[in-house]
Parts: sequence; C-alpha cells; structure tokens
Amino acid sequence: MTETNQQQDVTDAVREVVSSGTDIRQQVKDITLQALTRGRLDMENIRNVTKAVVQGIDEGIAGRDEHAAEAFVHAANALDDALAVATEASTLAIQEAAYKASSQHDFNEAIKDIRNMEGLFIDTLEKLAKGSTQAVADIVNDFVAHAQKSGTAVGKQSFKALNALADLPKISADLIISSTAATASALAEIGSGILMGIAESLQPSHSKK
Repeated sequence: MTETNQQQDVTDAVREVVSSGTDIRQQVKDITLQALTRGRLDMENIRNVTKAVVQGIDEGIAGRDEHAAEAFVHAANALDDALAVATEASTLAIQEAAYKASSQHDFNEAIKDIRNMEGLFIDTLEKLAKGSTQAVADIVNDFVAHAQKSGTAVGKQSFKALNALADLPKISADLIISSTAATASALAEIGSGILMGIAESLQPSHSKK
C-alpha cells in the first residue's frame, strides 16, 4: 500500500469515528497511534499522520451540525494525546541511544524535533481553520486559543522531555560516529519500537487478547 493510500485510510477512519460520535477521543487516539507505528517515528511520518488525522476530523465534523464543536474538541484532544505519546517514545529512543557508549550521536536535530512537536500540532489545526468554512474556523480557533492558554498534552510532554534530555551525558566530538541523517534513521527505528510497546500498553485489556 502506498503512503498516500495509508494516509487516506487514516483520514477515512477518523472521519467515520467523528461522524458517528461514539467514543471519539479513544478511537481517534488509537487510530493515530496505529498510523504512527506503521512507519518510522520521524518528523515526516508524524507530520503526514497529523495532516491525515486533521483532514479526517474536518470531514467528520461536517456532518455533525450542532455537535460539531464537541466532536472536534474530543478528536483534537485525541490527536494531542497521541502526539504526546509519540514525543515520549522519541525521548526514550534518544536516551536509549545516548547511554550506549558504542552509538553516541549528534542528537541536536532529534531534540529540535521534540521542541517543535507542539508547533506542528497547532500549525496543522490553524491551516485547517484557514481552509474551512467560517463555522469550522470558529470552532478550530476557539480550541487553539484555549490550548495556547491552558497548554497542550504534547507541549507539556515536550517540556518534560527537554528537561530530561538536558541530563544526557556530554559527548565529545571524537565519540560522534555517525552523520545526522544516520542518527535520525537509527532513532526513528528505535522510537518506532518503543511507541509500539507504549501503544499496546494503552489498549483496553479486552483488546490485548
């Protein structure tokens, strides 16, 4: 299946859940995490999944009328939750790699990605608002304003992550044995495995059987 088809599948799944109005937050979170684990945990994959989910939310609330605002909040919070989990997995991947003496890398790009995770979430929502009807734009902008005031789950997780990563062992230049590109690839692979484990642990007990 091509990447475009996978993104369309994510959009379709989110649209159906949001349209149904049933257990939106849990189901959208599950869809998002499953989509993230199908690829490497890098910013390109995260960005593509985020866009696909937001597109699905947009299409789903179109049929919700008076319940559109409530459905949007549940779905957007689900995406926020999932991105926070992805941030946690990325952080653990960096820590795991950093403490292995045989694989010390330049982690600046990976840490910058974590710093930008909340921005990705908010920016994607703001782009939706600009391209939607006035009614949808009002719903989205209200959510964004509230999120910026009270904080997002992914923003709080990113802050926590950056504090934790500040304690990474200082790495001398002669120990940096791989390029930034190779480092990003390795961290993405490690992060994917960690995210999969976290996602499975978050599933209801009945779905693990």
